[in-house]
Amino acid sequence: MRELYLDGGESEALVQINPQGGLGGFMGVLKARYELNGRTLNAAIIGPFMTDSSTDHGWAGPQLLRALHQGEFDLYLTDSANRTSLAFARPMKYQLLPVHCLEWTCIFRPAGMAAAVLRRKWPGLPRLALDPCARAFDALAGKRFEPSAQPSSSRRVHHEPIDAAQFAERLPILMSDYSLRPSWKDGELPRLLVLAAEKRADGPLHFGGTYDEAGKMLGCHAFYGQAGGIANLLQIQASGSHWAATLDGLIAAARDMGCVGIIGQTQSRFLPQLFGYSGLFFRYAGGTMVRSLVAEVTEAVRSGDIFVGGLMGDRWTRLSSDDFGRA
Repeated sequence: MRELYLDGGESEALVQINPQGGLGGFMGVLKARYELNGRTLNAAIIGPFMTDSSTDHGWAGPQLLRALHQGEFDLYLTDSANRTSLAFARPMKYQLLPVHCLEWTCIFRPAGMAAAVLRRKWPGLPRLALDPCARAFDALAGKRFEPSAQPSSSRRVHHEPIDAAQFAERLPILMSDYSLRPSWKDGELPRLLVLAAEKRADGPLHFGGTYDEAGKMLGCHAFYGQAGGIANLLQIQASGSHWAATLDGLIAAARDMGCVGIIGQTQSRFLPQLFGYSGLFFRYAGGTMVRSLVAEVTEAVRSGDIFVGGLMGDRWTRLSSDDFGRA
């Protein structure tokens, strides 16, 4: 909390002071920049929001949002709003992005996936009681839950691991076909990746690239994962028609690592490719909303021509997943 929202120069966090003079609410806000047709836009990424339930009567959220809207921002966004936040943000002209609100899950080993979920919920469960049974069931299930091959993937395409520096170098280039996209200055994206790598809940952060036969990168991905756990996608991006091949590389990397499945935020540009995998389902994970009074921004959001989610959200922070109650 201190590093992200209190001490950093990129923070615009707000607090509400209640009538008794105490702290009634907090809203974490990070500053960012977008660009649209050569124009630079100041953006606010809205993160955690909390209130003192003993004193708040539903006013803190609207008050904090109204105070935020009085700032010098052209664009406001969040990808983690709960249903309560949705209820008071929608009347304030926030546009909901339904596809980005979904989380997709691809299952490789169903019993292993169930065991991983149980261990996450009850960390004290002994592995010796769960893992042998899970492995036996998955062995009987055979290849039933293996993701089906994608006919659009070319044999001339190959996938290989990359490092954070290569990912930071190529990601802005791959997202250049979005009209409304982030504008990172030198060093900003690597710093975000360093902070994102501090998450512990789902294992280390891994990067991968998809290349054609000439060595040109067609897409890249970043995900958290470890053997026996559930991989968690941080970011995936591809150029043009290469989403299927990039998604293939992501799925293969997670499976080869020994992960039992993978989850990730849905994006409209690779939703058709997700439908091609067996053992996959969707669920609501958090509201993705955007607000702007700039007509061109509103139109880009309405048409889905915006890069949002992943590193341009707040699900990547440790606050979204890590358990600070245990060592």
